[in-house]
Amino acid sequence: MDAQKVALKSLADTTYDSVNGYRQAAENANTPRLKQTLAQCAEKRSQTLSSLNAELARHGCDQADGTVAGSAHQIWADITGLFENGDENAVERVEEGEDYIAKKFEEVLEQCDFDAQTQQVVQAAYQEIQAGERFTDQLEAYVD
Repeated sequence: MDAQKVALKSLADTTYDSVNGYRQAAENANTPRLKQTLAQCAEKRSQTLSSLNAELARHGCDQADGTVAGSAHQIWADITGLFENGDENAVERVEEGEDYIAKKFEEVLEQCDFDAQTQQVVQAAYQEIQAGERFTDQLEAYVD
């Protein structure tokens, strides 16, 4: 698999992890409003994942199934336990996850020279990631 496909797959896998993180967070949130908000974030991120998976399919690659090692993405896996410590703590961790995925997209966009269609898909996904990052900043202000 060439470097562009590897990069695209990595972005999709990280996006997959974030969808699952949002879903776990929504299931374990303490307040109904936060549950609903996080579920909506999961749905929006799932749509972004679908776009990335469609692009992977166009390149003849398997769809995203999450990261294997997960050490860099453990933020998402830890969300469930953090909700036991309250919504504020969990929102902070979700924000950390958003910061991580945004940085990953930035790095890939700087380093990879995608074909025009893939570039457009990745750029659109990055815009949604940035919106999610801004939203979690607002969410953090809400729970403070």
